[in-house]
Amino acid sequence: MRTPGLALPALALGGAALLLVAWGWPAERLGLGRSRLVFRLLGGFALGAVLLLPAAVRSGAAPILPAGLALAAVAVSIGEEVAFRGALYAALEEVGGAPVAVLGSTLLWTLAHALSHPPEFLGAVAAAGLLLALWRWACKDLVAPVIAHVIADVTL
Repeated sequence: MRTPGLALPALALGGAALLLVAWGWPAERLGLGRSRLVFRLLGGFALGAVLLLPAAVRSGAAPILPAGLALAAVAVSIGEEVAFRGALYAALEEVGGAPVAVLGSTLLWTLAHALSHPPEFLGAVAAAGLLLALWRWACKDLVAPVIAHVIADVTL
């Protein structure tokens, strides 16, 4: 971020690098199958609305991201979901079942955000991660968490 001209490419490349974590995993195992797609899409918008509730009660207008930053936020959001609630979740589920997958992916996702977020915000990060991981477990779905994460990152 110290070199402003490189910030957007770095974010986009970071999102793409996160996608590489899922290389070789079957789409269905990652929660990216095509069954019940309408339900998954609607679920994503519902989850996105829930993630935006804290911002809705804040005073003042929500910031609007510049187009380039919004595209980078989309890339990072998708990459994070595929890495943390896709591949990591699937690997942890194989090792210790759903409780380990839900809690482990939430904990590691929260720790990953400790580098870029103030400590007082990490509770909200953990709550969002837990919500998305619980959806992943209950619905065997990653489509809705991806949509919700994109909505939250682009809007907030």
